[in-house]
Amino acid sequence: MIAERWETASRRPLNPGANTPPVISAVRIIVLLTVLATVPLAKPHPGLADAHSIAIAVAMAVVTIAWVVWLRANCRYPVMVAALSVMAVAGGALAGLSPFSPAIAIACVVTSSAGIRLSTEASLTITAATVASFLIAGFIVAAPAETLAGYPAALLGLWAFGLTRRAYVLRAEEAEEALEQARRAHTAENQASALAERARIAREIHDVLAHSLAAVSVNLQAAEGLLGELPADARGSEVVKAMECIERAVAFTRDGMTETRRAILALREGSDGDGAAASPSDRPSATRLVAELRKLTGEHQANGDAIVDLELIGEPRPVGAEAALTAYRTVQEALTNARKHAPGGPVTVGLTFASAALEVRVVNPLPAADEAGPLAHAGAGYGLTGLRERAALAGGTLTAGPEDGQWSVHLRIPA
Repeated sequence: MIAERWETASRRPLNPGANTPPVISAVRIIVLLTVLATVPLAKPHPGLADAHSIAIAVAMAVVTIAWVVWLRANCRYPVMVAALSVMAVAGGALAGLSPFSPAIAIACVVTSSAGIRLSTEASLTITAATVASFLIAGFIVAAPAETLAGYPAALLGLWAFGLTRRAYVLRAEEAEEALEQARRAHTAENQASALAERARIAREIHDVLAHSLAAVSVNLQAAEGLLGELPADARGSEVVKAMECIERAVAFTRDGMTETRRAILALREGSDGDGAAASPSDRPSATRLVAELRKLTGEHQANGDAIVDLELIGEPRPVGAEAALTAYRTVQEALTNARKHAPGGPVTVGLTFASAALEVRVVNPLPAADEAGPLAHAGAGYGLTGLRERAALAGGTLTAGPEDGQWSVHLRIPA
């Protein structure tokens, strides 16, 4: 398996030209320009004087063309191999024909680059071609023996250096791929854990809250039926009020069960927003916000025997659905808290349409220390915390606390 992976990796270019650092590209161009500028200064000079000079000129021209093609090959593997092959033959021949010039730099670049970028077989073939071309040309022009022995050794050393560099790069790429796979696995694990937790919460809501509301609704309807069976002459005003309270309680439990079903559906389907799985008609949209708040405050006033004033400031305008929902939930929670902690007290709900924001302010009197309502300790105490979190998710802020002898809840949200 490791051998197969190594072979697969060896068949693609490393460090594609598109990702080559500008410094490396500049060095390669400088090497080519240096060779082209200095080889004509050594003897024999390239030109048309004799066969030796013509061969040097032709080799320089071929090396230049192949070098440019190599620089522009980018990640095209066949083009890269072809360019390096031509550079190997022409560069080796140029080094042999002009042994007293920097022409050997071409062969050095070819062997090291082939070792780094190409497969072992391909790089060995190109290195062998470079050495063979150099030796043939060197023997023809009777190059010094030390040059014929030293340059091939240097070329083989640079090829070995390229192989070492290639092994390092392959290990680095494999480590990076393993790290990316680990990141993807960690992300998938987190998503699976989140979905499992959402499913667990949905089950808990269904098993606890939905069942409890259903049981309360059944008992309320039974109580309403028993009171309704009383003779007309036996129904006093207290019984009539009790039946009205039961009817309202039945309506509350029915609405609560509807909201519970929406929450469970949102959790099961992985929706991000509250009630996002419900149809648009089931949610307080932007254009219906004022009407929904009027209905909500009217129900609170009718059910709690408290005066609720809804004040509109500014010209009502369409706002985002998330902002409208956040505003509605804020007023809903604030009215519930007012009923729990200061029953019967007047409540003022202010809705302000600013130029770039929507503001909601709900104010009710603070109860006396010894006049806590019967529902003051009901609930889990996380209503305002949830509202702050909801406001933050929508890009807004929510503050709540005593202010001038009153309890104030203030929401500001971009809209």
